[in-house]
Amino acid sequence: MDRVTKLSTQRAVVIFSSSSCCMCHAVKAFFQDLGVNYAAYELDEEPHGKEIEMALFRLIGRSPPVPAVFVGGKLVGPTDRLMSLHLSGKLLPMLRDAGAKWL
Repeated sequence: MDRVTKLSTQRAVVIFSSSSCCMCHAVKAFFQDLGVNYAAYELDEEPHGKEIEMALFRLIGRSPPVPAVFVGGKLVGPTDRLMSLHLSGKLLPMLRDAGAKWL
């Protein structure tokens, strides 16, 4: 869990992902379209990817736990929660507050 906490606070937006996950790809493309720079950790390519995946599973409560998005060091969640925040108009202010988006 310490590794997730440390990695999730190193950038304004952090995405824990898997290189073969289509939803992970969609989330990364979504942030690119918004003009947000993010850090992505591909768990299937990380040396401690399995440990991180287990920690994320405990946080999110579903398998697979990716994509797992953190904004300003706080867990936003997987794709459905991310899109819910966006559609409700809450995501962009959250991104601005975290310093991930200027406008």
